[in-house]
Amino acid sequence: MPPLPQPVALVVGASRGIGRQIAIDLALNGYTVVVAAKSSAPIDPSAPFPPDPNSPASTITTVEREILNAGGKATAIPVDTTDVTSIQNLITQAIEKHHHLDTLIYNPGAIWWASVQDTPLKRYQLMHRVNTEGLYAIIQFALPHLKRSAHGGRIVVVSPPIYSRFFRGKTAYAMTKVGMSVLTKGLAMDLEREGRRDMAICSIWPAVSIVSAATKQFTDKDPGFARDLRTPAIFSDAILAMLRAPPNVVNGELLLDEDFLRDYAGVTDFSKYSVVPGSEPRRIMPVKLPDLRVKEQDDEGMRHDSAKERASKF
Repeated sequence: MPPLPQPVALVVGASRGIGRQIAIDLALNGYTVVVAAKSSAPIDPSAPFPPDPNSPASTITTVEREILNAGGKATAIPVDTTDVTSIQNLITQAIEKHHHLDTLIYNPGAIWWASVQDTPLKRYQLMHRVNTEGLYAIIQFALPHLKRSAHGGRIVVVSPPIYSRFFRGKTAYAMTKVGMSVLTKGLAMDLEREGRRDMAICSIWPAVSIVSAATKQFTDKDPGFARDLRTPAIFSDAILAMLRAPPNVVNGELLLDEDFLRDYAGVTDFSKYSVVPGSEPRRIMPVKLPDLRVKEQDDEGMRHDSAKERASKF
């Protein structure tokens, strides 16, 4: 048999921070990476390179250049995840350039943490469009190509486990992020029903806060806050471990980076991920999460498929 082609990974939200790290580490581990995000700009030859990874100076253009300079393969394609046409063009251009798609990582996130009363409707709508709707749209366009992958299509979504404390003080944000996790659970069931044992979708969330542009406001106020932060490398290491795991191990799972590395990859020492050497960052996630399965899990009752019913009428 001829060797399999180099896998192609599309990382959406890859211009800086966690997304940048994921893109770079995938490229260092044998993937051709499509670096996608809204921010793109020509590289300023007079500016320091590489730029601060958590600053606006880091764009898909600079991330592409970082990968190419390290000997990897990358293509930068801009995308606006609130625009369906832009998302469709992203997938079209990625396939035209690389001919196949094997992995999708969805990292974009719009954030507003406040009570329902203090969350403007326009802010909620933006979070819904970026977080929930953007993910749904990109999966719709990418799924046919992932199903043809010679490597077995994989999707990793940056969204949380579902548990009650997550809703507190950020209901609108939680509605959109938990919606992403519901998509992970539901699509996993679709794949199982279709007999696609070669494919998997899972979600990942940090057990400990990760340094990013979002955490800068806290470290600016209190430099000591850095002791509670980890580097983005723990996230990309966990994603690589998930992609290497058999599909049945991760399909439909809502996973935490630290816990997966410990339980599946056998990692016991997490000190290398601390932003401040020697510190022990505070865990922000529950140690034990609820099991969402019910006793009647396998009882589907009378199944109804609206798509098939609609098709039968024409």
